[in-house]
Amino acid sequence: MNKIHQISAEHLSIEQIGEIIKNGTKLELSEDARQRIIRCREYLDNKIKESETPIYGVTTGFGSLCKISIDKDSLSQLQKNLVMSHACGVGDRVPNEIVKIMLLLKIQSLSYGYSACQLKTVERLIDFFNNDIYPIVYMQGSLGASGDLVPLAHLSLPLIGMGEVEYKGEIFSGSDILKKMKWEVIELVSKEGLALLNGTQNMNAFAVWALADLFKRYKNERKQDVTLWVLMIVGTPILGVLLYFNTIYRRKRQFSLRHLNSLEQD
Repeated sequence: MNKIHQISAEHLSIEQIGEIIKNGTKLELSEDARQRIIRCREYLDNKIKESETPIYGVTTGFGSLCKISIDKDSLSQLQKNLVMSHACGVGDRVPNEIVKIMLLLKIQSLSYGYSACQLKTVERLIDFFNNDIYPIVYMQGSLGASGDLVPLAHLSLPLIGMGEVEYKGEIFSGSDILKKMKWEVIELVSKEGLALLNGTQNMNAFAVWALADLFKRYKNERKQDVTLWVLMIVGTPILGVLLYFNTIYRRKRQFSLRHLNSLEQD
């Protein structure tokens, strides 16, 4: 039986993420996370009703269109257009394992209750995670400005019945997977496109995956081999890496400068 991890306001460690992915752990929102999401959404809805001043990206256009006000009937379409316009990635696909980490990190980020997403939007991302539905994300296209806009746009497309996913080894369109799973299309509301696209879950997922792999190698292989690998990749700023490893493994395996000395002696 699969374990269940409750998404809460507590930060996830690299070790926790590695265990969740490795063990096939399912996700669910804690009651606190649910209330945080709901409260933030209600706050923004009330703010839009009460405010006479335009709110950038919420009741206005983006970038050079920041002075263009959007009528309330078009707020949903604005967010949908934002997601579609940024889904222009190219190149090879991001591996499914990393896409799954992206989903986990995006769910965690939205669940702090500062993004004004709808509860059902976060729950649908959890549905993707728990059912091993991997949105097709491409390796190239993001500038890293305001976050991983292009990869996260592709991650978000299936929510609105667009893009593609991989499910049980087959490729489905976003609309077909929703029909297959008997899920409704998510109708984005004000600010949701911004919340989904702004973030660094793509680059963070790659970093977490690389570090988790390094930790595994450190546990399972000769420490000297890992030390040489770190030296080759990182180069001069080795002290910070060593201190980080010391903190993580100080109780079981000391990874300190004496390993470098032993290499020289060998």
